[in-house]
Amino acid sequence: MSKPQNNEQKPHQPRKEMSRRQFLSYTLGGASAFMFVGPAIPMVRFAVDPLLQKKTEGNYIKVAEVSKITNEPQEFTFDVTQIDGWYESKPQLVAWISKDENGDIFALSPVCKHLGCTVNWNSNPKYKDQYFCMCHGAHYTKEGKQLAVARAPLDEYKVKIENGFVYLGDKIPNQHVQ
Repeated sequence: MSKPQNNEQKPHQPRKEMSRRQFLSYTLGGASAFMFVGPAIPMVRFAVDPLLQKKTEGNYIKVAEVSKITNEPQEFTFDVTQIDGWYESKPQLVAWISKDENGDIFALSPVCKHLGCTVNWNSNPKYKDQYFCMCHGAHYTKEGKQLAVARAPLDEYKVKIENGFVYLGDKIPNQHVQ
């Protein structure tokens, strides 16, 4: 037998209208969210953008003639062009350049790894043939290995030899000392 058909339909429910209060709440809430999120987007972009930039290789700067480099470290000064935002400056940097036992040329940064003072070669008779920091007594070997006070060896510059000249690039951790 067949089932009796159910002709009963659900009663029609009236559509719920939005009140003025709800409309104003939604409108003011949306406008407020837009006003707070709108200015936040450039701030987030400003904070995140440097992380998204590719790190580029620094330029090499001509510093000295290869013929002038000896086994004894020598101090050479050179200018770099530095652009920070809209400000361009030309700071003068220093490098101690010499040859190692194999005759390869390497260049060390004169910035002490203890507290950032400047080291000099053979400046203290007590530490002959060593880099010495006058500030706190740190001293280093010719290759930049720390002997006292400092916790790390002197940084070195990337070196490129072209057409009889020594070119220096970015600072890197010391590769001559492990």
